[in-house]
Order: sequence, then C-alpha cells, then structure tokens
Amino acid sequence: MKLQLSHVKKSYGTQDVLIDANLLIKDHEKVALVGRNGCGKSTLLKIICHQESMDEGNLTIPQDVKIGYLSQITFLDEHRTVHEELLDVFKYVREIENQLNQQAKVLETNSSEKELEKYALLQHKFESLNGYNYEVELKNVFFHFQFTQEDLKKQLCEFSSGQKTRIALVKLLLSKPDVLLLDEPTNHLDLESIEWLENYIQHYPSAVILVSHDRMFLDHVIDEVIEIEFGRTTRYVGNYSHYVKAKEEYLIKNHDAYIRQQQEIQRLETLIEKFRYKKNKAAFAKSKQKYLDRMDRIEDSKSDQSMMKAAFSSFRKGGKQVLEVDHLKVGYDTVLSDVSFTLMQHQRMGIVGRNGIGKSTLIKTLVNQIPSLGGQFRFGHQIDIGYFDQESAQMSSDKNVLDELWDENTEATQTEIRNTLASFLFTQDEVFKDVSNLSGGEKVRLALAKLMMDHDNLLILDEPTNHLDIPSKEALEKALENYDGTLLFVSHDRMFLKKMASRILEMDQESKVYDLTYEEYCQKKIENTLIESVKVEKNESQKTFQDMKALKNRVVKLENLLEEAEKDLEALRELRFEPEYYQDFQKMDQLNECIDLKHNEINSLMKEWEEKMQILEEH
Repeated sequence: MKLQLSHVKKSYGTQDVLIDANLLIKDHEKVALVGRNGCGKSTLLKIICHQESMDEGNLTIPQDVKIGYLSQITFLDEHRTVHEELLDVFKYVREIENQLNQQAKVLETNSSEKELEKYALLQHKFESLNGYNYEVELKNVFFHFQFTQEDLKKQLCEFSSGQKTRIALVKLLLSKPDVLLLDEPTNHLDLESIEWLENYIQHYPSAVILVSHDRMFLDHVIDEVIEIEFGRTTRYVGNYSHYVKAKEEYLIKNHDAYIRQQQEIQRLETLIEKFRYKKNKAAFAKSKQKYLDRMDRIEDSKSDQSMMKAAFSSFRKGGKQVLEVDHLKVGYDTVLSDVSFTLMQHQRMGIVGRNGIGKSTLIKTLVNQIPSLGGQFRFGHQIDIGYFDQESAQMSSDKNVLDELWDENTEATQTEIRNTLASFLFTQDEVFKDVSNLSGGEKVRLALAKLMMDHDNLLILDEPTNHLDIPSKEALEKALENYDGTLLFVSHDRMFLKKMASRILEMDQESKVYDLTYEEYCQKKIENTLIESVKVEKNESQKTFQDMKALKNRVVKLENLLEEAEKDLEALRELRFEPEYYQDFQKMDQLNECIDLKHNEINSLMKEWEEKMQILEEH
C-alpha cells in the first residue's frame, strides 16, 4: 500500500466539497480522479500532500513513501540556471560522485587493498544510483518538453509562467517519487510532448494519481478511475472510456431497479390501504407494512454530469470558397511559418504543430489582430467570421451573466437569452452571477454562448476546450457536430481533433495540408516515420559497410607500421654495442631516449590494433 484515505470530509464555509471520500492506492497503480470542475479533485490531491487539511477522516501514508506533487515544486532563487535547479534532484548522486573522484585521487598515491576496496564500494553505490547516466537522463526528459541545450544555461527568471510549469514538471519527473501526483499535466504541452509524457507514465515504476481533462491521455495511461460526484467517491476498473461505458450502464440499471421498486411500493401500499381495516386481513396488512418499512430504498439515478445542449448554426450560407491563404508569412519580428491552404465550405480544418511554430499567430493574423509579414489571404463571398480565443474568455465585466449576453444581443427576448445560457449550463440563479466572479471554465462557456448567438458561417477557434471539464468538452463537440458552417481551429486536445477535424494543416517552417481525419493523419505520420527509419537503416547499413572496409584497411596499415617500428627498434638496440655509443655516455643517453620513444610508439600502435581487431571480431 502506498497511501489510503478513509471517509474524508472537507467543506469551504457552507459548501460541502467532499462528504465521504475514500481512496486506496497500491504499488504501480495508475489512477485518475474524474468529475465536474469544482467537485474536489484538486482538493483531494492537496489533502494527500498536506497542503489542505481534512474536516474529518483519515490519511495513512507509510513513512518510507515519498509523495511528489507539481505545485509543491518552487524555485527559491530564480537567478539560478535551469541546469543548476534540475541538478538539485541528483544532490545525493553528485555527493557520491565527489567522494568517488576524491578516492580516485587517493589511489594515485596510496593503492593499498583498503583504499581499493573503499573505491570499489563507492563505485558500486554510484552505479546502483545510475550515476554515470544522470546527466543524460536530465537532458532526455528536459528536451522532450520543448526545451533546448541553450535553455539549460538560462536563468529561471527568463522563462514565462507556462515554461516554468514545464520546468517544474521536469524536476518532478526526475525526482521519481513513490506516488506521483499530477494535476492537469498536459497543460502548456504540444502534442509531441503529450505523447512522450504518456509513454513515460505508462512505464513509470511507481504509483500515479492524476487529474486531467484530456480524455485520450487518460485512456492511454490509467488503469483505474475514481469518480468524485456529490462529494462521494466511486471506483471503476479500466481506462476512461471503460469508465464512461460502465457509468452509463450503472445509471440505466439503477434507474430500472428504482422504477421496479417504486411499482412494488405502490402495489404494497395499495394492498395495505385495502386490507388494514378488515378484521380478517389486518394481520396481513400489518406484515406487509413491516416489510415495506424494512425495505432498503433505491435512490433514482442522478448525475452531476449535466450536458450543454448548445447548437451552432449560421444565418447565411456564404460562398463555396471560404478562405484562400497564399504563402502567408506569420510571426511578430521574425517569420515563424510560411502557410498556404484553401478552405472550402463545410470543411473542418484542425491546425497542428509544435508550440511556438505560429498556430495561434496564424489565427490572429487571419482575424487581423496582428499584421502578416508577407504573402496574402482572402475570405470568400458573404463569409461571416466568428472568432474565439482564450482572451475572449478573459472577461472582467461588472455585469451579471444574463446582462452580459443580452447587452450584446438586444434584439433577442429574455426567453431566448435564458435558453441560450441554459444550453451552456447557466440555469436558474446562475444567470445572475457576476461575470467577474466566474471560474475560467464558466467564462469559456459564456464566451461560447456569445459566439453561438452570432450565427456566423465560419468559426475560427483557438484552443476552445481549454478550461472546460470533460462533459462540457463533449457537449461542445456535440454542438459543433451538426454545425452547417465551416470550421478552422487550433487544439491540443486529441479527442477534439479526432471528432472535429476532416482535414489537417500541419505547421512547420512551411505548412502542409493533409486531406485526412486526425486519426488518419497520425497513422500517416507513423508510416512516414517507419519509411524514414528504413531509409536510415539502409544508409546506416551502407555506412557500416564502408566503416568496416576502412577499419580493415587501418588494421593492415597498423600491422605494416608495427613491422617497421619493430625493425627500427631492433636497429636502435644494435647500436648500443657500437664503440661510438658505449664509450660516450652522452650519446648512450640519447640512444636510450630514442629506444624509449620507439617503445611507446609500438605500444600505442599495438593498443590501437587490438581495439580495431576487437571491433572486427564483434562484427
């Protein structure tokens, strides 16, 4: 057992967040906490790492179990370099390394059995800590999170908050805790980094508890789901998709059982009422009443997974060619990417590429928020553009939700406004909440409600699923599924890409369009990688052949050089018997020096010959 939570209760003021939360984590388990935003997922993580206290309940963590939580990683001195910060993880390994180096110096003057044994013990400990590879491991993890060799030399204060979060994640992964706590680890990551992190967690040797709204990520890395709903926890075995199916089956079965029980209760109550006043049936009625009183009542299925019922539509059709982009150069001071593509009516194009390549910059250029650095683009006839980005959701209005939407759609009735808001889960008194007090996810839903009211025939969306919980993401997908317009969007949510994209624009120094779904695009990339791998292997094979040929030639050359050097050595030795040398001490010293140099030359040639021969034998 790595840790156990039992009957945990946690409230904030009058709001009960956790009522009866239970969690048991064993070795190697990969567990996801799922539930609506605000259900208590992050609170549970904070309780585990003692950042939050419990009102009631028990937390058991064995003394030797190390817990690692991303938000616990702080940078005390932001003027340190990234490399210095990450090396802190290997403090103990580096101490052993220093001891090993010091002991090596001792052996230069004292190679006694005792000192040799001391060195051997230190070396064994260093090897067991993977000491010879810690720098390689550090760089391997660091570079997979969109960083470069130069970034290692930079001070922490030079990075953005998102980059610092990634550096903190790198430090956490390198520390290898017994229980790894991850809260939205895929935020700020591009698709390549997300896929690498998936593989890392799949092979992580200890327990992992994570919170994520990335459904594909959850499907690929977890083997159990802990659902938090109405303050209580329920455990499901399997990945996220299995959980969704199992939950749906449970709700249906439970509702059917509830209906059957209600019918039985009604039947019994009718019998009791019918016979309770009849003398010869009173005992029968009384026994039925006792049975009814003892009956365990089934609660009807309920779920807090409310779904948005929004439906995007357009007022007018617009031209068949929606957008033409011709060698559009996007960037701020320097060109990030050169982009060309044509977007036709009803097409749904997803934009992918590594972070920093200019995906959002392209979107901002198309909606005239920033100028292009060259090239051109043109929208088609009667194209109405609806635009969403994270800044659209950064509202600080002093209005309430109802007025915020109504003031931008004055021609609409209050009923229409309230129906639209209800579609985005703003119901009853929630429409009177102040916009400034809304959470990030609520602001995104309000921004999408505004967008829906515009009825544009081209939607340009930049990361529309950010801050949305999973049910809201799925509802947004449902709303866009039957949209009669054209869609152009950037997203790191692979499930959203899978469901929405019928074409893919891949951005790099130059862009490339794939007339494929996201799944087909991923398969194509795998095939291309395999083809490249075969080419590399073929080239490597050719290179190996050439290398081996050069190696054999070098061996022959070395053998000839050795033969000549040995002849020279023999000739030098013969000179020692000549009177010219043995009668002149100065000349004899010079001769001996030449003999020593020739000895060294032969030893050097012999060493290289042995190394080359060993390589040949291995191949």
